[in-house]
Amino acid sequence: MIDTSELDEWADVLRAAGADAEGRGERIVSKGSLNVKNRARDLAPKGPHTPYYAASITYDVTVKQGDIVGEVGPAHGKAQWGLGNLLEYGSKNNAPHPHHEPALDEEEPRFYAASEQLAADLVERWGR
Repeated sequence: MIDTSELDEWADVLRAAGADAEGRGERIVSKGSLNVKNRARDLAPKGPHTPYYAASITYDVTVKQGDIVGEVGPAHGKAQWGLGNLLEYGSKNNAPHPHHEPALDEEEPRFYAASEQLAADLVERWGR
């Protein structure tokens, strides 16, 4: 008979570390998504033709089978939500007003730093 007790113990550690990573990872993605949403709203064009657009920018975080996804942008059904691409990228008749991409660029270093800290904490706590 083969003794798999150490392997079983390591599998338990990996499951616990995964649960820890998912919970903390969701908080990191949520905070980053909130920051991007708020900054995109700040940077969004405001004027007589876009009075409701900035308020249409929302965020949502989903966790499914170990994947954590944050989505930021104009929410379908909110007033002026359909202007998102036109305002961000412009058209042949309208200059672009970048607000989502700059907001994401500003958040990127904070997101990576938080993710790196999570990885270091997991190794310290669960590594052997």
